[in-house]
Amino acid sequence: MFEIESKGPDDIIITTKKTTIKFNVASGDIDANLKVGVIHGPGEFEIGDATIRGVATKSGKTIYDVEIGGIHTGIIGGIAENLDDIVADILCTSSVRAVREIEPRLIVSMGNVDGMVSELKLTARTEKKLKVKNLDSLPATKEVIVLN
Repeated sequence: MFEIESKGPDDIIITTKKTTIKFNVASGDIDANLKVGVIHGPGEFEIGDATIRGVATKSGKTIYDVEIGGIHTGIIGGIAENLDDIVADILCTSSVRAVREIEPRLIVSMGNVDGMVSELKLTARTEKKLKVKNLDSLPATKEVIVLN
């Protein structure tokens, strides 16, 4: 089980039993209070019970695929490049194009939610935190979540 929350338009925080990991999509930084400090850029990392793959985009930014307990969470913000490199059950984004190409089961909106839901013809619900128990607990049809 893990939780996803947002502390701003560019920040996604994933909390597991073992650790808390903060992703900033604007800077490409990962902060998990590690002795080595903040991780920046692409690469593969294991932090607690999370396996993280940072993928470099053509524009030099980094998008992330985070796997926890068999559930893949894509953290891409508004980036719509290198989408073939991300597989996600949950996608944290503001890009409608990314949602259409990746086809996640759950979308965590990181931007203009009104534009996203009208273009995708979906409804949105607001949560303080998104609690994910397992893959079966995800909705069967696409859903948009707004974290605040």
